[in-house]
Amino acid sequence: MFLLKNIYIRLEADMMIKLICGLKGTGKKPKLIKLANENQQSCKGDIVFIEPGNKSMHDLKHNIRLIDAMDFDIENIENFYGFLCGIISENYDIKEIYINRIYKIFDFDNKELKLLMSKLEKLNTKFDIDFYLTLRINKDDLPQEYIENVI
Repeated sequence: MFLLKNIYIRLEADMMIKLICGLKGTGKKPKLIKLANENQQSCKGDIVFIEPGNKSMHDLKHNIRLIDAMDFDIENIENFYGFLCGIISENYDIKEIYINRIYKIFDFDNKELKLLMSKLEKLNTKFDIDFYLTLRINKDDLPQEYIENVI
């Protein structure tokens, strides 16, 4: 990111949306929790962890904000995008958002990945927030354009 006449420009290399892929039972959630806890040490802002339920409450460090997405009526990607905008507008210090089991938060189909990624890229660019999310899909089944996002 650099300043050009009082306008911040993000370089494409600064974009950070990372995917943890795998089928059910492959350890996506523990990897996401470990990543959030490790990044908490070096993050220059606040971290939010979103999941359906609050099962990760005791696994996350105390200063990571856990949000139970099931407390909200999220029905689709547009609702989810509005939900994220509301979280961000409440706290401009958020620098990382972790999303676990998005397919349980609303009826998400992997075919909608392109729309979801475009919404996350928009927030990433505008607010300089990194996103990490789990997807129930094999890396080999991802569209080629998102393979580089897999960790």
